[in-house]
Amino acid sequence: YYIFIYVDAPSYQILKNLNIISTGVLYRIMLRRKLTEIQWSAFILLCIGCTTAELTSSSDRVLQTPVQGWIMAIVMALLSGFAGVYTELIIKKRPSRNINAQNFWLYIFGMIFNIGAMLTQDYDEIMIKGFFHGYSLITTFMIINHALSGIAVSMVMKYADNIVKVYSTSVAMLLTAVISMVLFGFHLSLPFVLGS
Repeated sequence: YYIFIYVDAPSYQILKNLNIISTGVLYRIMLRRKLTEIQWSAFILLCIGCTTAELTSSSDRVLQTPVQGWIMAIVMALLSGFAGVYTELIIKKRPSRNINAQNFWLYIFGMIFNIGAMLTQDYDEIMIKGFFHGYSLITTFMIINHALSGIAVSMVMKYADNIVKVYSTSVAMLLTAVISMVLFGFHLSLPFVLGS
């Protein structure tokens, strides 16, 4: 995460909302699907709402982000949008293919790249301490959570589209806040309520 050299965590949370707009633009370009004025307005309102919900007292630092931070945020948003739209394109290219087979082929490439990165960066440590060194029950739950999230996203891509994925991600932010209120005593801020 080189972006964190230039951007703090609250600013990152706000800047990552640029991927909402990039997803809409790339959806139009790559899939050649026209979005209505209402859909574009909804995208912009969603981006504004998510940004408002993430405002904190330290959010004014976003405006102080150096140019490198903005460039990295824009590149990150474009890559995120591209990855989502391209994944949808691949999945929908062969609609009759079983979703589990499609998931296998999509995720095998991720596994190959991650194994390559792991071997180049952590090979010595893995050989000494073992692959599972430092794993805990929480680590295992996080892995299962991310795996299930990946399967859910691929189902959304196959049976719906990236537009639904963008909105469901935003709804997840709201649900997480509500669950956090109940379980952990999280207090909703005014910007969060207005943005939601």
